[in-house]
Parts: sequence; structure tokens; C-alpha cells
Amino acid sequence: MLAPRALRCLLCALSCAWWPHAGAASRLKAPALPIQSEREPVPSKGLAGCSFGGRFYSLEDTWHPDLGEPFGVMHCVQCYCESQKSRRGKVFGKVNCKNIKQDCPDPDCADPILLPGHCCKTCPKGSGDKKQTDSVLDSFEYFHEKGKEKEDDLHKSYNDRSYLSSDDVGPGESRTDFVAVLTGVTGSWLPSPSGVARVRFVLTKNSLAFSITYQRMGRPSKIVFLDSDGTNAFEYRVPKGQSDMICGVWKNMAKPLLRQLQSEQMRISMTTSSSRREEVEGKIIKHRALFAETFSSMLTSEEENSGMGGIAMLTLSDTENNLHFILILQGLIKHKGKDPLLVPIRVQLVYRQHILREIRANITSHDPDFAEVLTDLNSRELFWLSRGQLEITVATEGPDPRQISGFITGRKSCDTIQSVMSSGDALTPGKTGGVGSAVFSLHDNGTLDYQVQVAGLSSDVVGLTIELKPRRRNKRSVLYDLTPEYSKSTGQAVGSWSRLEARHIHMLLQNELFINVATAHSQEGELRGQIKALMYSGLDAPRHELPTPLAGHFVSPPVRTGASGHAWVSVDKQCHLHYEIVVAGLSKSDDLTVNAHLHGLAEIGELDDSSTPHKRLLTGFYGSQAQGVLKDISAELLQHLDQGTAFIQVSTKMNPRGEIRGRVHVPNNCELGTKADTEEVEFDDVFLKDPEELKKDPHTCFFENQHHAHGSRWTPNYDKCFSCSCQKRTVICDPVICPALTCSRTIQPDDKCCPVCDDRRDPKDMKAPERVEEHPEGCYFEGDQKMHAPGTTWHPFVPPFGYIKCAVCTCKGSTGEVHCEKVTCPALTCSQPVRRNPSDCCKECPEEDRTPAGVEHGDMMQADGPRHCKFGKNYYQNSDSWHPWVPLVGEMKCINCWCDHGVTKCQRKQCPVLTCSNITRTDGSCCPECVDDRDDDDLLMKAPDKRRTWRH
Repeated sequence: MLAPRALRCLLCALSCAWWPHAGAASRLKAPALPIQSEREPVPSKGLAGCSFGGRFYSLEDTWHPDLGEPFGVMHCVQCYCESQKSRRGKVFGKVNCKNIKQDCPDPDCADPILLPGHCCKTCPKGSGDKKQTDSVLDSFEYFHEKGKEKEDDLHKSYNDRSYLSSDDVGPGESRTDFVAVLTGVTGSWLPSPSGVARVRFVLTKNSLAFSITYQRMGRPSKIVFLDSDGTNAFEYRVPKGQSDMICGVWKNMAKPLLRQLQSEQMRISMTTSSSRREEVEGKIIKHRALFAETFSSMLTSEEENSGMGGIAMLTLSDTENNLHFILILQGLIKHKGKDPLLVPIRVQLVYRQHILREIRANITSHDPDFAEVLTDLNSRELFWLSRGQLEITVATEGPDPRQISGFITGRKSCDTIQSVMSSGDALTPGKTGGVGSAVFSLHDNGTLDYQVQVAGLSSDVVGLTIELKPRRRNKRSVLYDLTPEYSKSTGQAVGSWSRLEARHIHMLLQNELFINVATAHSQEGELRGQIKALMYSGLDAPRHELPTPLAGHFVSPPVRTGASGHAWVSVDKQCHLHYEIVVAGLSKSDDLTVNAHLHGLAEIGELDDSSTPHKRLLTGFYGSQAQGVLKDISAELLQHLDQGTAFIQVSTKMNPRGEIRGRVHVPNNCELGTKADTEEVEFDDVFLKDPEELKKDPHTCFFENQHHAHGSRWTPNYDKCFSCSCQKRTVICDPVICPALTCSRTIQPDDKCCPVCDDRRDPKDMKAPERVEEHPEGCYFEGDQKMHAPGTTWHPFVPPFGYIKCAVCTCKGSTGEVHCEKVTCPALTCSQPVRRNPSDCCKECPEEDRTPAGVEHGDMMQADGPRHCKFGKNYYQNSDSWHPWVPLVGEMKCINCWCDHGVTKCQRKQCPVLTCSNITRTDGSCCPECVDDRDDDDLLMKAPDKRRTWRH
């Protein structure tokens, strides 16, 4: 197995070879640079894993390296993120790559074929002619067909497409639910606390969101996840607050820990920081009841230091008034023997100390869980259930009875109950360009608070109702009328529904209710949306407030679309923008292929009629949701957000200039743009700012008596004319390379390393970089992540390679436009030019061969003439051609590269379309051939005056 150092060098060479293309891209306005997609999250500092080709991989991940066009994915090379331990026991990842072609099995047929995207040849099957599609597309088609099955189950005479999205997740984004009951830790010299906590987990890909409720204990300060060895796998510091709900996300879980989670080998611990330190702990388990749970209860004991507790998960039958429940109990039975002990228990349903129902059963000390059904609840019992007034008690019978109890309420979680209403999801679908948005909050006493807003409607609102899914056309089932609370002047309805029945709460938490907006022109409903829970994401978004509505009505010019959406947007203390977008009504059938890969594009920009709007791509997204954090925001955009003159827009293939849009107003104090001096950290890694935590990171660098995080950059104390970066425990310091200046007079600022033009003598020359404070608009360059003053020039710094001397970037005026050009080397008169330093861009003539007209190094940076090309470790003269060599693969004879005036260009050989019936492909050849033509080709190759040539 070989380390991929050479492969990384080729990746670098490829990126440098197409530098002019990168320069062309950088000539766009800085705000137009895309950010990394949320489907490839940036790893948290200190996270064990591997970085390769600009992507982060978890431990034990495997992948095929992608070298970009025209090389593509190296399917015969497989890379693996190997888990290793340092001397101190810290786990880190190491990349190993190997050629897997030698491991291909011998096919059991005479004419094996090589399928696209495969390394090994296989025998053709009956279905071998079926086009091999991307796994993402396959997943999307699965969900598409799943939706069709649901649609077939519904009545054909009406449309309720929003009902189909009850499990609307992106391809591959299936979820798994877990639960944990936390009770007092036993076996220590301290008394067991009486506190009980319940944790609900939702695993999506490699992110674990958790919602925690607790009773009979102080507010926790720290939550620790423990692996199968009992060591800390992840630690979450609880922010201060008054809420009895704790919400968090563990992002980028490593694969070994994911396997431990799936096999129920992990535990979770929670401690308080009060003078009376309390700790509760429990095992994380899967449970079949989590999917159907709509009511819950936390069971605690009145005894001090009891260490007892439990939870009850309850749900109503779909058609009958039967209450199903499952009890998970801890500490109720005191038995330390090896043999299981049978213990009789009594389960009671109580209202104000009156016993309504009672069940007697036996449980064992080894398996204390218990499940039962309370049948035929009467109207009073259902009413008390909806008001949170029913209590469930569990008690052991015998000489030493023990009891725990708790009130039954609607299920609690950190998810947000919300709805997007669109005309495309109306019972009679339309394309009006209108939008409706709603946010709900369910209380323990059964009261449902609501905030609803509508905009862009074709006519006045005549009805605003919460409904069931209709059984047939024109037979809507209205549960609650919100119309009296609707204000025409504001387009909003704010109020409370205080009489929810238990059945309504059950349906609400099962995503089975809808909200309908009827207008004068559409009496049955112009807008409609499903009320459903939006999973907690860990972002700093104000979900308790009404979000920004997104509609085609707000696009310029307005778009008549059936889609709509809403977005929560906030700016944190570091001036980073957090966003969550939910859309509805986007067509899934117009173009399945495109939608499978990119359902929509979300962007943010400025509403400024006097100039071209500046836009920033937020992300491309699947399904109906997009979320993320935008960190490098210009001061101008932050000012527009503060003034309410910014917008969020979602574009699609049908409407690339905007399908839906909404105006965003986020007050902030970020006058000078994103605070670059603030260390950028992930939500779940805020505690890594502590130097003690930095010491624990195996990738941290120690330099000049300070710890520096992996990937960080700084100016060393020993010399301001150097720039240092930390690359996995290795400090790389490069001398600052000053670009050549073309002005007649220069000055040397005391606090700067490079001289600058004296603009007092020549106003047309470059402005001094010390005037950044005077020109806050400047240019933000993604490479070095710094602001550059208008008029300044610099060599781009690309860690870990240092300064790229073959390119010069310039900040053009106050427009924020970065212009990067590749340096053109001069024509040389000597026959054997040399490169003085390995980092030099241009070769020079040796001293003995240098002519009087020789050019000094500083002038070379601006000289004209044909340039050589560097590819990998080799240099090529202008017009040279070659076949590229790829580590672990060898020479790629089907790809031809050539040097075109300093620019390396590569092209894959184009194969002709064959019309013959007898086709074969020989080893080493790039294209399939006709068997009848092979003799002619042999003669052609032997002819001395005719040779095959590449066309490009």
C-alpha cells in the first residue's frame, strides 16, 4: 500500500496547470465566489479523519480520487483513511492509496465488458445494457417511486402533494432514532442523585442531533458521549439559559463510533456545575416505539437520592381510542444476583389522585421494560390526556415497595413545527406566485400557539383553516378556523388554539394536519401546506420567530410559480450568517435527472436598483431543505442585511434567474464585515478555543511557545516578512515575496514587509496597503483569507505550497474585484536556461551566457514571451506534447497534454463512432475497433511516411 504523496503532487500540478482559468474566475466580483456545499461539511478542528483533494473523510472511509477533467475519477485507485494512534493515544487518520486492478477477479466468460465507473471487467448479463446510473440518482428515483406509491393510495379526484413529503428527505439522508434514559450514577461513594433525563437522538448521515429534557436536577453544564471503552468520544458544553430543553448536534461522527452507536455500545453522561455536583448516565438504544410516539412521560421518584427513573412512550391507535405505551425503567428493582428475579408491578393511570385504570404484571430484573394497551379511553380520559392532567405511576409490590410517576404530555423535542403553503400543493394545483408561512408551538396543557403570514395572493383571504386530509374532493375536514385572527393590513394571523383534542395532538405530531388558505378567486384554497416538524440543525437561527417568506411574487419580474418557501436568517457575534430554507411546491417530475442532483440553488444578495445586485451562492440542495453558515461576508452585504435591503432567492432549471425570493432584514453591528481575527469554529467545537483543548488536538502545531490549530496562518514574531501555517503538526514558514512595482517612486512603511508605491507623487500608482482602514470595501481573497486594500498587488499564498510566484493578484479599486494573472516569462537567448531557486517561476540564463540585454528577475515578472510549462515535477518547452503519468496508474496513453505558451492543456482522445457489428477492444488501446479494420491499421502503423497524430 502506497502513500498518496505523489498523487497529491499531481493534484497540485493539475490545479496549477489550469491557473489562467482560475484567474479568469477570480476576475468576477468577490461576492460571487461560491462557498463549499453543505453536503461536504468542513471538519471541526481536532476531528479524527483525513483531508485529501480539498475534502474531508472520516476514519475508515474509502474513495476513488478525482483528478478533474479530462482525467476524471481514478476507478482503479482506491484510497483509505486508516485509523492510527499517536504515542499519547490520540486517534488520527492517515491516507493510503493502492492500485486495485491487480485484485480484479478473472471473468467467467469469453467476452467480458468494462462498465462505466468500474475498474474490473465483468460478464454481460441480461440487464447489462441498462444504463448504469449514479447512486445518488438511484436513491432519488427510489424516493420518487415511493412518492408515486403513496399517490396511488390517495383518492384520484383531488391533489394533496404536500402529504407526499411527510418523509421528504434528500437522497441517502435516511434517519435513525435513538433514545436514552439517564438516572443517578450508582456504585460511587457519593449518593445517587434523584434527577432523571430523557434524550431523544436523530441520526442523519454522520450527524447526531439530540434533544434533552430533565427533572429533579439543576441545569446541566456538560454532556459527554462515552464509547465502548468508556473514554470520552465527544463533549458538549451546555450554553447558559432558562429553558428546560437542551438542544445540540454532534457533527461528523467517525465511522467506528457510528458502528458503536448502531450496535448500542455507547453511553451518555450529563453533569451539573452547581455546588452540589450531580451526574446522571444512561445507555443509548434504538427502540421501535420512537417512530410512533406522540405522547411521553418522564417518571421520577419523590425519594431523595433514589437513583430511580424511567420514561413512558405513548401513542393513540389510528382508528380507535386505545392508548399504547412502553415503559423503560431504571433502578426500580434492586437485585445484584446473576439469576433473573421476577418482580410484580402495578401500573396505574391517575387523575388528581383518583385511579382511573390499573394493570398488574410481572417483570424481570434483567429486562424491566414493559408494554401494554389501555383500551377504549372515554371522552373524559381523552380530555385529561390532551390537557396534560393524566399521571402514570409504576410501583413494585412486596415488602419494600418503590414507586416512580410522571404526567403525560405531548412529545417534546427541539424540532420546529412549521408549514410552507404553496399554490402547487393546493387541492387544485395552480401557479399564482403566492406564499404562506406558519410556525407553531405546542404546550404541555394542549394549547397550540400559531403565527401565520401570507403574501402575493391573487385576491383577498376569505378563509384560513387547519384541516385534515380530505377523504374526497370538495369535502374538506376543517378542525380549526384561524380566519377571525387574520389581519388584512399585516397579512398575518397570530393566536392560540386552546381546545386541541388528544386525537388532534396525535395527528399534529404525526405530520397529518394541513393549513389551507382560501381566497375570493379560489374558494377551496389558493395555498395549502402540510404542518410538519423541521428537524433541529444546530444552527443559530431564530425558529421561534416568523421566517422570511419566499415567493415568485417577490422576484423581479414576478414569476407565476407553484413553488414557495420560507427562510430563517441570523448573524452571530462573529458576523457569520446562519440560514435555513424550506421550500414546497417545486415540481419533482419536470426533469428527474436534474432534480436528482440539484433540486435548487439558494443565494443571497442585495436589492440595489442603482447598480447590478451582488449575489452569493449559499448552496445547492436536494429535496425541500437547505441550511448552512456563510462566513466570509462583505461589509456591504452585512449593511444591506441590517437595513433590510437584502434578499434570499431560490433558482431552479425552469427559472434560473429566480423561482422564489424574499426580502431579508437582520439587524447587526458588523460595520467592517466578517471579523477575520475571530477563530472560526464549528457549533459543536466552541470549547476548542481553550489553549488546553488545542494541546489535545493531534494536528496542533507548537511554535514560539504557542499552540496553533491545524490550517491556521500567522505572522511569526521573529520576522514580519515571513508567513507561517500549521499543516498537521508541521510548521511551514515562507518568506513573503514582494511583487514587482512599476511606479517611479516607492516607500517602505515601518509596519509592512513590502515597499509600496508613493501615491502622493503618482496618483495613478498603487495605493499603500496600510490604508485598509480607509477603504473597508477593499477585496477579500479566498486564498489567503485576507482583506486587501484597493490597488494593492500580491502573490497568492496557498498552504501548504506557500507563495505562488507564477501569479500576481490585484485588488481593482473599490469594487471588490480581484484580478489574478499568470506571470509571463521573457524569451531567453541562451541554450541552457536554469532556474536559480526552486520557487522561482521563470528560468534565467547562466551568468556566463547572459547577454547585455539580459533581464533582471524583477523585470521578468512583467516581461513578454513564450513560457515553459510545469506538469508534476517536469518542465516542458512551448509546443511540447506528452502523455501524463499518474501515480499508481502509470502513463495515461489515452490522454495527450501539450504546452501552449505557458499553459498546460490536456485532452482525452476522441473515439470515432463505429458502425460495424464485430467490435473489440485490445489491451493498451484507447478506443474500441472493428475487427475487419485491424489489418488495415497494422499496415498504416508500419508505413514510414504516415503517422497517427493527435488533434486538439
